[in-house]
Amino acid sequence: MLGSIRRWLGAAASARDGWGGLTSWAADHGYTFRGVRRSDGFVIDGRLGATPWRLEWGASQRVYVTGNELRIRAELGVLPDLQTLVLNRVLQEAMEKDVFNQYVEGVQTRIDTHTPPEMRWLVMFPQLSDAELKELGNRWAAVSNLKTWLERWLDGPLANMLEQVPGGPADPLVLMVSRGRLVLRTGLTDPDPASLDRWLVLFECALREALRVCSDFADAHGQSTRPSLWSPSVMAAEDIEATTH
Repeated sequence: MLGSIRRWLGAAASARDGWGGLTSWAADHGYTFRGVRRSDGFVIDGRLGATPWRLEWGASQRVYVTGNELRIRAELGVLPDLQTLVLNRVLQEAMEKDVFNQYVEGVQTRIDTHTPPEMRWLVMFPQLSDAELKELGNRWAAVSNLKTWLERWLDGPLANMLEQVPGGPADPLVLMVSRGRLVLRTGLTDPDPASLDRWLVLFECALREALRVCSDFADAHGQSTRPSLWSPSVMAAEDIEATTH
């Protein structure tokens, strides 16, 4: 009874803030929704099986996303040194041009830590060839410090999902694995339930496949495959402005 009252009060408060439709959608799916103080955004917590994920919508944290940004992330719990990036071709070409302009024509001799990891990785790590990407090569690019992991991640359901991603070829989309965490970033002007559903389907497919491949690699190297303990209470809702860099 008390829990129902709390959910009703939370939904009523969110409805007054303009999030009524999203709170109902989140409740129907068993997710936890909350707005973010001092910011026009929100946080939704859910889980895929035993693995929690967090969805955030708010001001963009990347220059390549104009307007508001959707971020979804989850802890993989293994292979903390793995660094992998999948992004659309148009964004890859724009980033590589920026790297050239900043660090070649600008006569800088190194890429500093202020440069987003997405840009650094494009020049640091091996890239999958068109032949290795197969059908994905027309629209997507991918790099990793562990190409065998990346190839296995893209070999199966995730490749099929990427071929069906909504939006045009110039719409920014990044899937990256860093420090044991999977992150999706994309631009999203209107965070309606239908749009969130579509992106969550892609993210959960990427997460499911990442957990599968991580488990195979961790077992092969004698590492624990137990997911790290991560609960919504670890990060406050206000942390929407301090997502993974």
